[in-house]
Order: sequence, then structure tokens, then C-alpha cells
Amino acid sequence: MEKRYLDVKELSEYLGVSKHTIYSWTSMQKIPFVKMGGLVKFDIKAIEKWIKENSVEVSDFHKKR
Repeated sequence: MEKRYLDVKELSEYLGVSKHTIYSWTSMQKIPFVKMGGLVKFDIKAIEKWIKENSVEVSDFHKKR
């Protein structure tokens, strides 16, 4: 069975950013997360959707300049 929820360490490794960045994004509610008791978890499907929605195409980036 595939793991669906990641903790902060696992997500930081998955995205290639620091745990501090994950905590910052969570506190600013920039990234989707789930609170399970006192734990913060990240639904991998929601994270993949968030990545897709926040991806910038090269041509889009140059058009906005």
C-alpha cells in the first residue's frame, strides 16, 4: 500500500526544501496540510495538486515581466 500522508521531514526531502521552509509555508497557510491531533501531516495527493496549480510555464513567466 502506498503511503498517502507525509510528515514534515518526509515532505522536505520530497520537495527538496528545508524543514524550516515547510514550517514557514504551513504557518502562512501557503501549502495544504492536515492536523491530526498535535501532528501536522501532508496529503501527497493534495501536495501534487498544489505543485501543479503553482507551476509556472516559462512562456507565462516572460509574459508577466
